[in-house]
Amino acid sequence: MADHVLITGGAGFIGTRLAQRFVRAGFRVTVLDSLLPQVHGDAPEASPLLRSLDGTATVVRGSVTSKDDLRRALDGANIVIHLAAETGTGQSMYEIDRYVETNVGGTAKLLDLLTNEQHDVRRIVIASSRSIYGEGAYRTTDGRVVYPEHRADADMAAGDFQVHHPDEGELELIPTDESALLHPSSLYGITKQMQEAMIMTVAPTIGVEPVSVRYQNVYGPGQSLKNPYTGILSIFSTLIRQGKEINIFEDGEESRDFVYIDDVVEATFLAATEAAAAGEILNVGSGVGTTVNEVVSALFAALGREVPTRISGNYRLGDIRHNIADTSRMTRVLGFTPQVAFRDGVAAFAEWVLTEPIEQDAYQRSLDEMAQRNLLK
Repeated sequence: MADHVLITGGAGFIGTRLAQRFVRAGFRVTVLDSLLPQVHGDAPEASPLLRSLDGTATVVRGSVTSKDDLRRALDGANIVIHLAAETGTGQSMYEIDRYVETNVGGTAKLLDLLTNEQHDVRRIVIASSRSIYGEGAYRTTDGRVVYPEHRADADMAAGDFQVHHPDEGELELIPTDESALLHPSSLYGITKQMQEAMIMTVAPTIGVEPVSVRYQNVYGPGQSLKNPYTGILSIFSTLIRQGKEINIFEDGEESRDFVYIDDVVEATFLAATEAAAAGEILNVGSGVGTTVNEVVSALFAALGREVPTRISGNYRLGDIRHNIADTSRMTRVLGFTPQVAFRDGVAAFAEWVLTEPIEQDAYQRSLDEMAQRNLLK
């Protein structure tokens, strides 16, 4: 199999762990990363994530929006793991040009180089997202599977946060598989859908094997505690350590599929190296839903401290109510089943958090930015 891997966005939370996994397996690794201050802080060269690559990977500081940077990073690579993307559902709704330029434009530049210039790439893995499913899959009372549209602002303003489907009664949440309707409810989700579609369409025409891994909510030690736009575990753990109140949006019963970083890394490594994965689209998640209220309780227990909470009924336009991944295809194709239960993952996450400095509170600023644009109600 290939011996040289390029990881775009490889100095981030997932990329650094993935680089180390490839090195342990005997691969050479190159990382391309723009070292955004939003992720790495005001002194990104001193970022612990970046420093963890010392002696592990060749780091190219640059952007996927630059063909010159991509060309330098691609030199000699046999496998590309395309993680580079602007992330954050809420922020994507008002940083539209930046998200499209990086996520869609960067992917277009990567594919353009692979199509029109000499290279050694045999497989490309795109980090897709559960956000492309929108509200995901539900079952009606008579057993049909439906894919509800986005929740209405008017319903949520009235305190109705449930998912509805025309002419249907109560709906039962079911795991969403890879054949589900794709109808993202955020600009971020739209860009992830486009990234995936571009790679799955173009790569086979140029003799490159594509694989898409649709990540659910990834968490664990090393997750950015500086970035207020992604990761409620990071956001809530910082608020707890600061002794500040936690504002729980909606009714706190909205849920996500939280998947531990080590499981994500292993699934991605296998997606890049297993012959059976060629051409596949795979959900990467735990297959278990956890509510926001349960997340708060788990963090209180793991950090050994509680703070006031307020179930406010606030909501963000573009957010989904629930999503749980059907992971059976991942298990069948990769022979891999996630190993870390949420309670154990949160304990490991909290143990790491307590060794980190308490970050400044940028979360409220992010909420203010959304409220000013009428995206936070």
